[in-house]
Amino acid sequence: MTAQERTRRAVRGYHEARFRGDVDAAAAHVGEPFRFRSPFIDSADRTGHLATLPGFVSIVTGVELISELYGDTEATLVYDVHTATPAGTQRTAEHFRLEDGKIVSIMLVFDASPWQPMKAHIEP
Repeated sequence: MTAQERTRRAVRGYHEARFRGDVDAAAAHVGEPFRFRSPFIDSADRTGHLATLPGFVSIVTGVELISELYGDTEATLVYDVHTATPAGTQRTAEHFRLEDGKIVSIMLVFDASPWQPMKAHIEP
């Protein structure tokens, strides 16, 4: 298996498990140390990040993958997340960094303005 194939397997495995709400399967693809950054959250707490997945998935009504780009130790996914919130559909880009085949960094990029009214319920 090439490095790009290993990256794809880890990132797609995490992505699919995340949107199924399968925390254990998602955790299998996440390494240590770990950092997550989004317009609302900047955290180095792997366990805390994984614990938020079921709450997030509870508002998701669908996901449409638009693009996948894979390198040896990084990947970027672009997708639309359909939510049962006033934010509606959210175009999202997610950049991953990997070490030894595990995700050690996730940077989520999206327009946070539709989420501002819900901010108090999002921040940990």
